[in-house]
Amino acid sequence: MKSEIIAVGSEMLTPSRQDTNSLYLTERLNEIGVTVSFKTIVGDRKKDLVGVIRNALARTDIVILMGGLGPTEDDLTREAVAESLALKLKRDAPQVAALHARAATWRITMPENNLKQADLIEGATFLSNPNGSAPGQWLETTYSGFRKLIMLIPGPPHECKPLFDDECLPRLKEIVPLRHLARRVLKAAMIPESQADKLLAPIYTAYSDVETTILAHAGDIQLTLLCSKSNEELAEQRVEELATKLEEALDDWMYSAEGESLEQIVLYYLGLRQATLAVAESCTGGLVAQRITSVPGSSRSFLGGVVVYSNEMKTIFADVSAKLIEQHGAVSSEVASALAEGIRKKTGATLGLGVTGIAGPGGATETKPVGRVYIAVSDDQKTDAFERNFRGDRNRVREWASQQALDLVRRKLM
Repeated sequence: MKSEIIAVGSEMLTPSRQDTNSLYLTERLNEIGVTVSFKTIVGDRKKDLVGVIRNALARTDIVILMGGLGPTEDDLTREAVAESLALKLKRDAPQVAALHARAATWRITMPENNLKQADLIEGATFLSNPNGSAPGQWLETTYSGFRKLIMLIPGPPHECKPLFDDECLPRLKEIVPLRHLARRVLKAAMIPESQADKLLAPIYTAYSDVETTILAHAGDIQLTLLCSKSNEELAEQRVEELATKLEEALDDWMYSAEGESLEQIVLYYLGLRQATLAVAESCTGGLVAQRITSVPGSSRSFLGGVVVYSNEMKTIFADVSAKLIEQHGAVSSEVASALAEGIRKKTGATLGLGVTGIAGPGGATETKPVGRVYIAVSDDQKTDAFERNFRGDRNRVREWASQQALDLVRRKLM
């Protein structure tokens, strides 16, 4: 069955607020084999709400509305659903009493506008909300001759999630045909999205029963494979079969078959080799170290790092000679190598990583443009230095540089 999640609230159409509930609901729906086909954010205008609800009813089997169940004038989800289906709203006496009782526990007089939270859509059932004043509603109806399930749930996450788990999921499990959703997440580093798709599309398009999506971000490619079947073993088998073929095609571009982050994989290899790592960063400003230390237990393999922005700091903390910097420039393969070697020797780490570059927007020269980055990885046998050119603003260059640096460490350890 297909579903649509509608997040109601004008605040989510501004830069200051995001819809996070739908991520949780999607995960829970997928667990029972329900596909989320659409997610919509709509403001608090009744006309817009009605249009969005009718669109959702026309194209999906299950419609879940989050938010707009409060007591204020712009809380219009109940009214919009009723209008969409030409149904009436009726004030429910037991719910009115429950609202008064709730107010009494707070030793306050309930404002008159709270009573609209007791308005029940014709044919609907209230869903208990012990964490707030707004109950949810469950409605089974028909639209254009087809059966539809509609859920109205409150917007605040501490109300939305428990109510969905306790009230909606048990009802859905009784109605939704038993389906098993198999899911795999593969990740690859530093392969361009267009190249990845050219390589992989002939493979995954042959599996029409497995939904494959590709997401690219700052040198990271994520492939999500989803397969819904009535038989769990068959669903897992189809996903596994496709995943194996994609892994073979990606070869050493691929770093994870189970959705782990690149920093997790680097730490895995370090642990496997009983190796340690230390970093000396310039243009990335500690981003590599931050990514590594975000993983619990990273201290077993990561000794530490330094941010050496100025030339003096490069000399003090990584033993890069001032003469070398003067001769080749702070942004050079020679200085990147010296950073990697210096931090390795100073800390006694198995591997040293050095990163230097021009993140922009200033600092470029005719021979070294914004986005030019040098990365070096050093062990006790040799030091390898790499030149890379990344496009984009300052943050994008830093993200790409940190991704490339971690991937070079991974490849060194493979």
